[in-house]
Amino acid sequence: MYTMQSWTCICLIICSMQSVCHCCDWSRHHYGHLSAEYLSLLDQMGGDITKQNAPVFFPTSLYRHIDDAEVEDKVRFRNEAIYKITKLFDGNMKSVTWNKKNLDDFLKILENQFENLNSCVILFHFVRHVSPAMKPERRLKRYFKKLNRKVLRKMVSLISTTVLIRKEMKRHLQILDILMAQLY
Repeated sequence: MYTMQSWTCICLIICSMQSVCHCCDWSRHHYGHLSAEYLSLLDQMGGDITKQNAPVFFPTSLYRHIDDAEVEDKVRFRNEAIYKITKLFDGNMKSVTWNKKNLDDFLKILENQFENLNSCVILFHFVRHVSPAMKPERRLKRYFKKLNRKVLRKMVSLISTTVLIRKEMKRHLQILDILMAQLY
């Protein structure tokens, strides 16, 4: 009787581990292609990327900290960053003069990545009991809140604001791509 339960438990653990590997296989095989596509769409949305600096400091130390983290933490952080970027673009860019198709395609790709990485994060939590709360994710949330408040709400010119947001998000996505590439 106990032998049957033991084997069932072992089989469930093995199947769960394969699911984690499968979702990470998705990121290994599809992430790079989608990343190149959304960076290209970001470039095509509007004019040149500005040289102007944002009034919010870029969280370089946060990315350095996450660079030394475990794989699960990197995936979870990347997922949270994609969510924040999607939310920033989706909620505040209704009146921009960018190519709407490119903006929609950009958001669809980010949402696709978010969904796939989110399934990976859920499996990490379930299988490996990775803690759902993480200090770097709270710092990332504060950064995006400041960016939204100081750039999108306080800057006068819509054109300079949206160009500055594109620049900052491109920087985030490029660094996140480097972090993801280091996983494999």
